[in-house]
Amino acid sequence: MSTAAHAPAKKKDRSHWLYIMVIIAVVAGIAIGLLAPEVGESLAPLGTMFINLVKMMISPIIFCTIVLGIGSVRKAAQVGRVGGVALGYFLVMSGFALVIGLVVGNFLPSTDLQLTDELRAVGAERAEQAEGEDGTIGFLLGIIPKTLISSLTAGSVLQTLFVALLVGFAIQALGERGEPALRAFEVAQRIIFKVLAMVMWIAPIGAFGAIAAVVGATGVDALKALAIVMIGFYATCAVFIFVVLGLLLKAVTGLSIFSVLKYVAREILLIVSTSSSETALPRLIAKMEHLGVHKSTVGITVPTGYSFNLDGTAIYLTMASLFIATSLGDPLSISEQVSLLLFMIIASKGAAGVSGAGLATLAGGLSSHRPELLDGVGLIVGIDRFMSEARAITNFIGNTVGTIVIGTWSKTIDYDQVRTVLAGNDPFDERSMDPSVHHQAEVEQSDLVAGQR
Repeated sequence: MSTAAHAPAKKKDRSHWLYIMVIIAVVAGIAIGLLAPEVGESLAPLGTMFINLVKMMISPIIFCTIVLGIGSVRKAAQVGRVGGVALGYFLVMSGFALVIGLVVGNFLPSTDLQLTDELRAVGAERAEQAEGEDGTIGFLLGIIPKTLISSLTAGSVLQTLFVALLVGFAIQALGERGEPALRAFEVAQRIIFKVLAMVMWIAPIGAFGAIAAVVGATGVDALKALAIVMIGFYATCAVFIFVVLGLLLKAVTGLSIFSVLKYVAREILLIVSTSSSETALPRLIAKMEHLGVHKSTVGITVPTGYSFNLDGTAIYLTMASLFIATSLGDPLSISEQVSLLLFMIIASKGAAGVSGAGLATLAGGLSSHRPELLDGVGLIVGIDRFMSEARAITNFIGNTVGTIVIGTWSKTIDYDQVRTVLAGNDPFDERSMDPSVHHQAEVEQSDLVAGQR
């Protein structure tokens, strides 16, 4: 009994040092970027290397998680119900984010920033990137992969989600004959998470390179003139997280937003150090399952949320658009604000995990609605990377809260496990990142997890 009690503490201590090293690496990266900008910029490949290592794990993890979740649920209607609840939730929360961004954006003061020829060119370049997306039809066609295997290699979360749903429902329809396949996917998932745990040990190197490159390329002078909009954006994201999401979480589940943020604090640190929410996606899947949310709910809600639950991106697009228009002396009317920003939310789907995609979406929206404002995208290019961190964190926390709330509404969450985990009595296994929870066998037998508060 005493051996079992000491084991978790040992694991926790070891991983604790890893994330202390990440913090040290971030501070060192900032110092290098400020003191030796050229050296900092040359370290960018270190950050890219780490992000790519994590990205290569995302599609296999999502695929195995969804197949296991759907395959273990005997009633297909339950999966469809969770998906419907999730999409409805995403739509409502995006609306809240739009309103908050509009309100705060209209009160931000303008600046006397001047556009250079280089900055003007940025807007046109980003607009061309957005036009290459082929619009909504291209997005829908892009969900269907060329082959089953390409859904795991193309790097598209939605393609992986689509094929995994088909395979999961196929295994579900086979009944007992599909059990061997489920066991095989379970073993594959454990192997993939073990590989991810190994990759995480080079996180300090990736964080050091990414932060040094950003600070080295941006510098301090460019940030001073834009401090107002940057601070305003961070403050707005904080209000959305602690007020909107916090009150929603408390009202629906009775849980504190602070206890949930403490549980995913390491994932938030990863996003800050790499400026990419994709680095935290595999860990969020594992942690939500460990928290007590059923596999099928996690498998549907988290990947879908990364494409459609873009709370941080919604706030960013609204505030950036209003800031550009005001700074160029051509403010948007209320009707123009609504039409432009609704267009941007539709155009932004699928961009949550891609660093810098928000800037291209912003340029595309301005190009199609108010071309005369397109040059203004160059005004915020210097701080976009820092704003990217805030919107990625907001998107991530929105998906974390959303998964718990949707699990509660669909009654696919075990609150005994939730309380145990959040109290620190059942720590997440950082060495294997095994998402299994103690009641998994019971979950698979009953199809649903009791949602007791």
